[in-house]
Amino acid sequence: MSATTLTSNPIIIRRAADRGSADHGWLKSAHSFSFAGYSDPEHVHYASLRVINDDTVAPGGGFPTHPHKNFEIFSYVLEGSLEHKDTLGNGSVVTAGGVQFMSTGSGVSHSEFNPSAEDAVHFLQIWLIPDQNNVTPRYETLAATDLDKRGKLALILSPDGAEGSIRVQQDARVYAANLDGDEQIEYHAKPDRKLWLQVASGSVSLNGEQLKQGDGAALDSGPVQLDNGQNADLLLFDLAPIE
Repeated sequence: MSATTLTSNPIIIRRAADRGSADHGWLKSAHSFSFAGYSDPEHVHYASLRVINDDTVAPGGGFPTHPHKNFEIFSYVLEGSLEHKDTLGNGSVVTAGGVQFMSTGSGVSHSEFNPSAEDAVHFLQIWLIPDQNNVTPRYETLAATDLDKRGKLALILSPDGAEGSIRVQQDARVYAANLDGDEQIEYHAKPDRKLWLQVASGSVSLNGEQLKQGDGAALDSGPVQLDNGQNADLLLFDLAPIE
């Protein structure tokens, strides 16, 4: 990671090219944090943010049924469609711009796969460490049409379900935004928070630092200025500090 200091708020950059990677044929994945066969002691988690996997699944491919326990997991779909089935009886298809979420709690098994025979699906899968274990598992979705993120931050996850967001078992607020041209976003977190910006696609300037697709950036609470976007699709995490 490289650091730059702007308005006394250091930004730590996690460049896309420095991430771990895996190629299973049907699945190509980049790992911002240690995951599966990729281990990096310097990048295990950031506050409660444990996993950011940038996944592309080939037509007809997918993850067979497998278990999860005590993680808050969501997928943010960038291109194509992602189908989900689980042992709670849920089944859905989420398309580009939408979100699917599981609070896995005491345990749930699920499958995720690409229902298209022609088009790949590209999505970010993200795991948060919960603040309480063994809660009752839940599954929810947000459709792209429910998210007003053109030139501003749309709240997609929060601890209290504010603004129609999905309730997450952690003191974390996650926002999505699309930024292009002259659009600008300012964000001011409360003191003693940890912020992470993930560029899902396109490019954007964060406090004057240019970030491209796949780049992530960590910074302590302080003013966030986002501008100079070029077809940027962004996720901003506002996290409670944990060890």
